[in-house]
Amino acid sequence: MRIYTRSGDQGETSLFSGERVKKNHLRVEAYGTCDEANAVIGIAQNSIDHGLTWSLSDRKAFLRCMEKVQTLLFHVGSELATPAEKKVPWPIKQSHIDDLEKTIDQWEEKTPELKQFILPTGHPTTTSLHHARTIVRRAERIVIDLKDEINPLVLVYLNRLSDLLFVAARYVTTFSAYEERPFVEEH
Repeated sequence: MRIYTRSGDQGETSLFSGERVKKNHLRVEAYGTCDEANAVIGIAQNSIDHGLTWSLSDRKAFLRCMEKVQTLLFHVGSELATPAEKKVPWPIKQSHIDDLEKTIDQWEEKTPELKQFILPTGHPTTTSLHHARTIVRRAERIVIDLKDEINPLVLVYLNRLSDLLFVAARYVTTFSAYEERPFVEEH
């Protein structure tokens, strides 16, 4: 299969239904933003073996979680690329959100109590996770305009995913030589 089709050369692409839309269509913008977040999560995973002191089991669990998140971001993309009247091949379910919440709770137990805003700095994995979080927040803002046309759990999933990425960044910091840097208002 060739990677190039030439079908998008005039600024259009196809949704899963086959409908042709402009590449700046809201659905394309939404699933493209999820794809961007997915790529940054991949970047975050590439630096986990540099200077982190976690156990092999913690490392493997983290990677399994991130791989599942990446897979489900493709599922979110399929929902965003499928018009409401069509059946989605892999719908986002409440169990996916429940899994995120369970992981958030587990990781939050291992991080210091959050008493103020923190800066998105530190270990490369931490900063990449913060970067991915901000991209997911952007996807969430885009999806709000599609919420009447899609599975309502997609918006909930994106909201919870940004929470997970924030906690994941803090969790990774606990295994690094870096400390969280609080936001301090300049006077």
